[in-house]
Amino acid sequence: MFTGLVQHRGRVLDVRPTSAGVCLELDADGWLHQPGLGESIAVSGCCLTVAGLDPLRFDVIQQTLRVTTLCGLRRGDGVNLEPAVTPATLLGGHLVQGHVDGVGVIRAISRDAEGVRMRIDAPADLMDFIIPKGSIAVDGVSLTLAEVLNDGFVVALIPTTLEQTTLGEAKEGGCVNLETDLVVKTIVHQVRRMGAAAS
Repeated sequence: MFTGLVQHRGRVLDVRPTSAGVCLELDADGWLHQPGLGESIAVSGCCLTVAGLDPLRFDVIQQTLRVTTLCGLRRGDGVNLEPAVTPATLLGGHLVQGHVDGVGVIRAISRDAEGVRMRIDAPADLMDFIIPKGSIAVDGVSLTLAEVLNDGFVVALIPTTLEQTTLGEAKEGGCVNLETDLVVKTIVHQVRRMGAAAS
């Protein structure tokens, strides 16, 4: 479990094909957290298991590559990093599992006196879980929905988010990992089950 509060921005050192998917190596220099073997780390919103430490290494299987943006990572690309929460962790974001629900597409980035707003198109099957003023994780970053559209949503990004996460490097047309709010998903799922049982 994570909070969506990114702690460090790493860089891709290498992506090598393996029989099961790819081996992803990251440069996490400067990160105050010291990962251990077998630890869960959110890499741009995807929960991965540490397989090596020098450099930081993960084995990414085909299933993960199919449903996330990790399949498009190249040397030099930035990634958001967050360790799993502990009982002592401040929950300043929202509950994030690191289980990506789908991939969104950045349609527009606007900058004005009030800051930066990003419009993201979302897969149609996620829209029931995207609610006004609700929470969403975008590439592992916990954000509040500023506006909900028929085919996506808008988020407002503060300077700290732009400086400390990869969203500051995002471009129109780029893809991002989306994880909708766990509580909303649970409620919608249960209501659907109750409706199906009643009918």
